[in-house]
Amino acid sequence: MKKAFKIIVILGLAAALVAVLVYFKKANSKSVEEFKTSQPFFTSINTKTVATGKLNPEEEIELKPQIGGIIDKIFVEEGDLVQKGDLIAKIRVVPNEQSLVGASSQINSAKLAYNNSKTLFDRNKALFEKGVISKQDFENSELSLNQSNESYRQAQNNYKIIKKGSLSGGGSANTSITAQISGTVLEIPVREGDQVVESNSFNSGTTIATIADMGKMIFEGKVDEAEVGKIEEGKAIKVILGAINEKEFPAKLTFVAPKGNEVNGAVQFTIKADVEVGESTKIRAGYSANAEIELEQKDSILAIKESLLQFNRFTEKPFVEIETSAGKFEKKDVELGISDGINVEITEGVKEEDKIKVWNKASKDDNDEEEE
Repeated sequence: MKKAFKIIVILGLAAALVAVLVYFKKANSKSVEEFKTSQPFFTSINTKTVATGKLNPEEEIELKPQIGGIIDKIFVEEGDLVQKGDLIAKIRVVPNEQSLVGASSQINSAKLAYNNSKTLFDRNKALFEKGVISKQDFENSELSLNQSNESYRQAQNNYKIIKKGSLSGGGSANTSITAQISGTVLEIPVREGDQVVESNSFNSGTTIATIADMGKMIFEGKVDEAEVGKIEEGKAIKVILGAINEKEFPAKLTFVAPKGNEVNGAVQFTIKADVEVGESTKIRAGYSANAEIELEQKDSILAIKESLLQFNRFTEKPFVEIETSAGKFEKKDVELGISDGINVEITEGVKEEDKIKVWNKASKDDNDEEEE
């Protein structure tokens, strides 16, 4: 039994030795890992930014009354095309009772003052003709009469305006709201019978209608502070409207705000651009739009795919791995230029003939595809 046990142990040790030898043989004969490589190339790179905003009419005005009252009649509807001077609405004046009583009282006071001045004038005129008073006293009485007469007329006019809205009984521009520009009626926020408040120094007044020239549209949007320094007024851009099947319109920058505003922790600057809209295209005010702005362009520059870049985790400087011999690579620091997110310019560090390591290891299937 002992002899058999020894034989079994010896055979087990021999088998283990053979297995170890086979393992090391396979490990030593393992092929070198293969990686794909990519070479730098010459190309053109354009860097762009997109500003979000809206498309609005360049000229848009709100029509407000010069006198308070009731909307008696509206002659247009939203969407109508109007010409400058067209009648939009008519206002019926509802006089304020207190103001009317006050105006009537002013007429009476002015009439009394006028009658008194007239009496004094007639008396002084007779005395002047007799040589009793001087010419200066007579002229003073005449001036007083003229002033009181003017005050009397003014009081009468004020009464008419308060009662009827105008001196001509309601036929003047005070009660007639007319279009100040030619364009499209965008909005009529009031209806017939609504009360309106006059526009003055203390009150903005009730908006009766909003009119805009839809043939002249502007884009208003915002750009980030990191990009605003690369754009300038007069630059040609493209405005894209998602509401019209992503249709593009040529535009020109006309304004870049000198001061930015903080929005959600980022400083943004307002920009405006004139948009060329064809007559056949129906545009509505307030469409959401995106402006595509070219920031920088370089032609025939040496570049690589941005995915080839690696970054030092301590210095955060970019580098690539260049093939020195079969399966062997060497790290090489590079200087970068502009990038469009896919390709990046290389200003220093690699040459056109260099082979740069692609991160993913080449598989057998990949090699077979390349051979095909």
